[in-house]
Amino acid sequence: MSFENQPAEQLEDVRHIRNMMERSSRFLSLSGFSGIAAGSCALIGAWVADRIFFRGYYASYNSIGYSDQSFIRLRTQLVLLAIAVFIAALGSAFYFTWNRTRRQGATLWNVTSRRLFWNVAIPLVAGGMFCVGMLWHNQWLFVAPASLFFYGLALINASKYTLTDIRFLGFAEVLVGFISMFAPGYSIYFWAIGFGVLHILYGAIMWYKYER
Repeated sequence: MSFENQPAEQLEDVRHIRNMMERSSRFLSLSGFSGIAAGSCALIGAWVADRIFFRGYYASYNSIGYSDQSFIRLRTQLVLLAIAVFIAALGSAFYFTWNRTRRQGATLWNVTSRRLFWNVAIPLVAGGMFCVGMLWHNQWLFVAPASLFFYGLALINASKYTLTDIRFLGFAEVLVGFISMFAPGYSIYFWAIGFGVLHILYGAIMWYKYER
């Protein structure tokens, strides 16, 4: 006998049980504004890198030629900027997610959120270590693609414990990372697309579907 032929009360009970089971196994309080805020931080960081750091470096390169000192300065500036963008994006994402969790009367740090955290953290830490290794050996060419690859894999891995929509964002990050491998001179723009534009689009869609 199909569910359609059952009384409305029984159907409502089934929906309630399903929602309870889903909430017990998935962290569903991610805010769309978290994605928008994180993407905005990434776009600002990409703009600073392109307009200030890179232009200053190439202006120096065109005037006096290659200089180890100017390259080391550029590398230091980019690493510090990446750290600042990461902290700002993480902080803003945490704030909006915490705020939504509070409004729902739920607990932010519970069994499901811990599972989500570890499934995101492990691929991200591995990717971060890989990127640090490339930077250590002055292999800059594929740092941006690698960061997009590992971040996308982290999202795909975490989708088992949160909204399944995040899996599509992970696939998109991997795709952008793959494309950027064949255009290394434009890595900063692909980085802006992956961490900036895609995050803002994802956040807007999530807000429209679940929060408005």
